[in-house]
Amino acid sequence: MTATHEVTNQVPLPYGHDTAADPTLLAALHRAGAGWAEPELRGLGRLAGSEQAADWGRLANENPPVLRTHDRFGHRIDEVEFHPYWHELMRTAVSYGLHAAPWRDERPGAHSARAAKFFVWSQVEAGHTCPISMTYAAVPALRQSPSLAAELEPLLAATEYDFGLREPHTKRGLIAGMSMTEKQGGSDVRTNTTAAAPHADGTYRLTGHKWFTSAPMSDLFLTLAQAPGGLSCFVLPRVLPDGSRNRLHLMRLKDKLGNKSNASAELEYDGAVGWLVGEEGRGVPTIIEMVNMTRLDCTIGAASGMRYGATRAVHHALHRRAFGKALVDQPLMRNVLADLVVESEAATTVAMRLARATDLALAGDETEALVRRLGLAVAKYWVCKRGPAHAAEALECLGGNGYVEESGMPRLYREAPLVSIWEGSGNVAALDALRAMAKRPETVEAFLGELDAAAGADRRLDAAVAELRKQLSDLSDLEYRTRRLVESMALAFQGSLLVRYGSPAVADAFCAGRLGGDRGAAFGTLPAGVDTGEIIDRARPVPA
Repeated sequence: MTATHEVTNQVPLPYGHDTAADPTLLAALHRAGAGWAEPELRGLGRLAGSEQAADWGRLANENPPVLRTHDRFGHRIDEVEFHPYWHELMRTAVSYGLHAAPWRDERPGAHSARAAKFFVWSQVEAGHTCPISMTYAAVPALRQSPSLAAELEPLLAATEYDFGLREPHTKRGLIAGMSMTEKQGGSDVRTNTTAAAPHADGTYRLTGHKWFTSAPMSDLFLTLAQAPGGLSCFVLPRVLPDGSRNRLHLMRLKDKLGNKSNASAELEYDGAVGWLVGEEGRGVPTIIEMVNMTRLDCTIGAASGMRYGATRAVHHALHRRAFGKALVDQPLMRNVLADLVVESEAATTVAMRLARATDLALAGDETEALVRRLGLAVAKYWVCKRGPAHAAEALECLGGNGYVEESGMPRLYREAPLVSIWEGSGNVAALDALRAMAKRPETVEAFLGELDAAAGADRRLDAAVAELRKQLSDLSDLEYRTRRLVESMALAFQGSLLVRYGSPAVADAFCAGRLGGDRGAAFGTLPAGVDTGEIIDRARPVPA
């Protein structure tokens, strides 16, 4: 075919940059005392910004996992096959310590360093971060049974990815999963019907079902079941000490909206062998610390998706021309891009603040533990809730090209709602904030103390905090208006952090567009006077 036209005004591929060259992320890393991790983070960032890594993520999603319930001879095997690039993604995440490694790292800010790496690598592909996150979160729950933790924790923290169903102690590293929800209850796990019968050897036999179990090829699972003493937590390996397969059967894989690279299964326990974690009847308190850790990762994951969307939108606008000038020079597009960057940086700042609170809480700081308890519920609700709208607007910045799979934006858009659902959807997260304040009123004092650290720095923030105090003192119809209350808490939290630690241009735009009286509902409605140029520059991709 002869050439019919010359291709012009198309945007260059967005590869060859350093994803970790993010001023907000790096500043937060150093504030947490984890500057020692920057060289490794930058190395991971260069890989994350490469075309090779992009291909890994794309092909792992275009070739989703396949369930094999039986082998060719009819033997039950209950295995899932993944694309080879899934394993490359997992291998990279494990080798860089994105899983349970920080639990055995005594350097200052180990959890903040891990959060920064999780943030950077999640921009490549989100699905594989599910088992990575669950492995990270399993450790504090397992520590409720010190003997189990001593046995399993070194393998969960090992930086070697060793895929395949084998007896755990014969492997060089382990991946953990979580299996809690059932058909009849969903997040209401106290309605679980799976039964756990004790045996003389100290183990239990579990019989029942689980409705949503992601990463079913994990080496072990934390799960909830009804023991004689009530709802309890158990650890179930896929392969038993004698080398036989545990009676945990995969019934089918879910056909999900997004998260295609990651297998999510319905499964049944048919007398599966499990070991009690913690005490009988204490299943929810035992598992809650795991849930808190995965909620942190939900917040980091949402912030990571926003950063990806903002940088892709800015990259497109820098190279695409329309109506006589570059898109990035069109005033209305500048408003949209700046607003996307502001939202992204607010999300990153609060996510990294909560990672720092995790470091400090684990070191024994009770005030930080209180900030973390309430702040996690607040941020999980709000940051994850903002993700889908942010992804949609970022996609729209690319126009029709953004609606095409090759751009990567449709995958971002499909992925965005997940973290708002996982570990408790919006109402569950908002009500958990209410529960934290009711059960431990000191969390409110600690949270307000965090906001007060920025008192006097911005009149709009001061007014928002004063209004929040009024909302907190009004107990009428509290459950009905929980979402509005938690939204106000989240905005004040983000504003306080940005005023203290963020770019002055970003902080001013946030307070004007989120806390001031002159604000719109859609992205791209920042008021006049915002320094859009400086804000947009913060999301320009930096060459590797």
